[in-house]
Amino acid sequence: MGPHPAVADVRRAVREALADVPHGALVLVACSGGADSLALAAATGFVAPRMKLRAGLVTVDHQLQEGSGERAAEVVALGAKLGLEPAEAIAVTVGTNGGPEAAAREARYAALAEAADRLAAEAVLLGHTRDDQAETVLLGLARGSGTRSLSGMAAVTGRYRRPFLGIPRKTTRAACEALGLTPWDDPHNEDPRFTRVRVRRRVLPVLEEELGPGVAEALARTAALAREDADALDAWADTAYGNCALSDIGGSVRLEVAELEKLPDAVRRRVVRRAAIAAGAPSGALSATHVLAVDRLITHWRGQKAVDLPGGLSAVRRYGTLIFAISPIP
Repeated sequence: MGPHPAVADVRRAVREALADVPHGALVLVACSGGADSLALAAATGFVAPRMKLRAGLVTVDHQLQEGSGERAAEVVALGAKLGLEPAEAIAVTVGTNGGPEAAAREARYAALAEAADRLAAEAVLLGHTRDDQAETVLLGLARGSGTRSLSGMAAVTGRYRRPFLGIPRKTTRAACEALGLTPWDDPHNEDPRFTRVRVRRRVLPVLEEELGPGVAEALARTAALAREDADALDAWADTAYGNCALSDIGGSVRLEVAELEKLPDAVRRRVVRRAAIAAGAPSGALSATHVLAVDRLITHWRGQKAVDLPGGLSAVRRYGTLIFAISPIP
């Protein structure tokens, strides 16, 4: 008799995600102890040796709740039982930049990157599910973000891989139950102070009730389609940037306005964003409003003054050239 269908689903997803990893390489599972990452750890512990891979586990202790260190130790012990070696916990200090969710995420990824570098891991597996993808798309819609934001999370981003983006959260819970694993439910996942929790507990259920089942699946499918479009537009913008750039030196970028004027809006604004970041604007602080203000120097030129950008940067148009540099621009 074969495994439970949910167990078979999570194992298949991991097997497909690791198909191109060379034999003997180490893959790490980022595991919080929740149902999604626990199912991922169990599936990886089963699949990896059969694919001639080594598999380990890393759990990040954010130190934000009482007893977090003990829970992290329990996850490490369980990782060893699942055949994941090395298995370790990393304690981090969460800052305040960007709010609690963003700060915790930044600290977590920094810890995962350090562990991957130190252990020479080929890949780090993350337990984001189809439901997480749907939530990400809704958050992007609420922010009025562009195609790239609506494309959600990628299945592969550098060393990070998300095998479960096509799997609903109910499947990971069913897999844990079938395997006799008891997930830890983080209280933060029920705290309505966090925007993502409100989307998960209030917004998506209302959409499912009013529009019918399958909303999360449809949003995840939208993300995949948006990602294809965003990738194509980014590739076009890369080529266009090369055609427009008169100079690209650290701290200063100059673009030819005549070439920018030939581009469709979506491509031109991507070029503008890339130029601003290349000149020193922090990508996280550079908003669509900033990009549109600079874009008007190209499309609605009336002799305007320079546009202030994050990072002490300015953009100004002079003699047919769009200049990005630290203020004041000489």
